[in-house]
Amino acid sequence: MFFDYLSSRSPIPLISIVDALAEALKRDHVRVVGLLGTKFTLRSRFYVEGLRRHGIEALVPSDEGVDVVNEVIYKELVRGVVRAESRARVVDVIKELVSRGAQAVALACTELPILISGEACGVKLYDTARIHAIKALDYALSK
Repeated sequence: MFFDYLSSRSPIPLISIVDALAEALKRDHVRVVGLLGTKFTLRSRFYVEGLRRHGIEALVPSDEGVDVVNEVIYKELVRGVVRAESRARVVDVIKELVSRGAQAVALACTELPILISGEACGVKLYDTARIHAIKALDYALSK
């Protein structure tokens, strides 16, 4: 959310998680991506606006879908609870995003890959934390 502000004042290079995700999506020719994350992340729209700068449309779940994912994250995943029923509920949210045109789904919360990863509903799932970490490692190794 504060990347532009911080990067303009930082004495060291910073790597944007949104830009790193955009690079991965572009590499795979994804033009429309669904976003899953906490209510705060999805409502703040920094992913939506940041991806738009890269020419990628980001779809946020319906209000009900946002509430489902937020509840699973905060009531279960952060407590180490992983339930098949919750996975099915999140898959339903992914189905909704796919029905609206999502070609892939970004897991924009570090806990979500504990619940689901790889692929769902015929689309690739992008673990934003992993993508960000790999981008940082690549940068460090190139210097």
